[in-house]
Amino acid sequence: MVLARPVRHAGGALALLLLGGCGGAQTGAPTEAASTSSEAVSAARFEWFKYSGNDPVFEVTGDTLTGYLNPILAGFYPDPSVTRAGNDYYLVTSTFGYFPGIPVMHSRDLVNWEQVGNVIDRPGMLDFDGLGLSRGVFAPTIEFHDGTFYVANTCVDCGGNFIVTTNDPAGPWSDPVWLPDVGGIDPSLIFNDDGKLYVMNNDAPPEAALYEGHRAIWIREVDPKTFQSISEPVVLINGGVRPEEKPIWIEGPHIYRIGDWYYLSAAEGGTAVEHSQVVLRARAVTGPYVPYDANPILTQRDQSADRPNPITSVGHADLVQDGAGRWWATFLGVRPYEGDMYNTGRETFLLPVDWSSDWPVILPKGQLVPHFVSERPSAPPADAPPVPLTGNFEHVEEFDADRLPYNWMTLRVPASQWWTLEDGELRLAPRPVDLGAGAQPSFWGRRQQHQNATAETSLIFTPETAGEEAGLAVLQSDDYFYAMGLVHNEAGEFVIQLRRKAGPKSPVEGEQIAAQQIAIAPGTAVKLRISARGDVYDFAYQGEGQVDWVMLAEGLDGKILSTHVAGGFVGAVFGVYAQSPERTL
Repeated sequence: MVLARPVRHAGGALALLLLGGCGGAQTGAPTEAASTSSEAVSAARFEWFKYSGNDPVFEVTGDTLTGYLNPILAGFYPDPSVTRAGNDYYLVTSTFGYFPGIPVMHSRDLVNWEQVGNVIDRPGMLDFDGLGLSRGVFAPTIEFHDGTFYVANTCVDCGGNFIVTTNDPAGPWSDPVWLPDVGGIDPSLIFNDDGKLYVMNNDAPPEAALYEGHRAIWIREVDPKTFQSISEPVVLINGGVRPEEKPIWIEGPHIYRIGDWYYLSAAEGGTAVEHSQVVLRARAVTGPYVPYDANPILTQRDQSADRPNPITSVGHADLVQDGAGRWWATFLGVRPYEGDMYNTGRETFLLPVDWSSDWPVILPKGQLVPHFVSERPSAPPADAPPVPLTGNFEHVEEFDADRLPYNWMTLRVPASQWWTLEDGELRLAPRPVDLGAGAQPSFWGRRQQHQNATAETSLIFTPETAGEEAGLAVLQSDDYFYAMGLVHNEAGEFVIQLRRKAGPKSPVEGEQIAAQQIAIAPGTAVKLRISARGDVYDFAYQGEGQVDWVMLAEGLDGKILSTHVAGGFVGAVFGVYAQSPERTL
């Protein structure tokens, strides 16, 4: 069972610390609220959840013992940052308004990654209430220094820039230490050889912006214990590496001390198809920095738009050195199925870095980001992770552990315990919060990681009043989702219905677009299935004792689940949900 215990947070507010359910390894006695939450109403009981994906680009002929697949983290894993601690590598990515937030990945070879926890894993650390799903935690950076791990991050519209620390990257992490003097977004750290600690960040330029997207990279020294500013900020880049071209959104800065040089690398061009990575260098950490004359060091904006199996929008890179002294870059990219349409979000890729020009070139001009890289990092291949993160695979979650998988997420931060893990089932209490309410529904899900993907679950649910519903959803945001659920209609019939919300002007609950009556005895299971085929989705169910799947709706528009249509920065998520009819929010 998932356990909970009350804890006091700043200001004396009482909240539930969710033990085990959000990635913690703690244990404790259940409170009355936790032990009865799924019994107060008819709980929706999910016996298992199966995800499978099959994309042709992953059917490569290369040797994965000597090479590897890109992306290394498929699906919604954007803005990667990586660090090395001895023979271990740790990587974090953005999660925006999802909770738990900021996954912590571990690897011994930079290719095979396993999620070992989440940085934002308990109520009271951050508050996402009232935020759109693409607000919240942006672009974390991770550093390891003198036995301590540091993550610098921005909570957009929920507090600003902060730093958290730990001695164990699996957690728990400290409460945020806020940086009130550091504005903008994308803070990152460099521990200089003289013992000083500096924070870089993206913020407004020192003068009035000359054009939309005109930003600057700043640096300041901070106290290594309190992280508060102890020097005036200095501008490192104003606008970009070629200011005369009016470059937009210089962001995601990192500084590396290599030999006698400080190399400053940053993303430029925005996060869409014009995205790129640029580099500058200086003799002092505070500059002045001179740009590489062959910038950018990574982009795909110069490639043909009609190339097969494109990888686009690449940038936001971070560099790390392997045990043999070779450098590698993690960065984000997307795999569209048409134009700039993609539902899988921004993914994490890996490429070697070429220093032959005395500058770190991730990808020479004119070359495509490969789906298969023939040469691996120097470390021996690590074992495959228990939950696959790239390639074609099938994975079944049996819900037989004492916590939910680390890669499962819900919208915003739960304020109460509305789920349990009991008898090999995930049980959700229906609450009067719809998926489209912009609040915190009874929903747990995992990322869509393939263009061609299927999510299935087995649901035991006996709705007792009209409007109670539980089922399977594919969700891109509060305003764009499909939800297929078992409901009790006004006539007292059990019905499998499909709802769609396709924009902020749609009703909170969306519109019903398909429904079929189903004969189901109380306590028996119904299976639900959603299949993605690029830009279309199919919805089917299977009653107890049925051999064949019943197609509820086929070939529905999947472009509404793309970032291009829905906006924001997240990818689609498959998940299970439960709700009651009262919509009081």
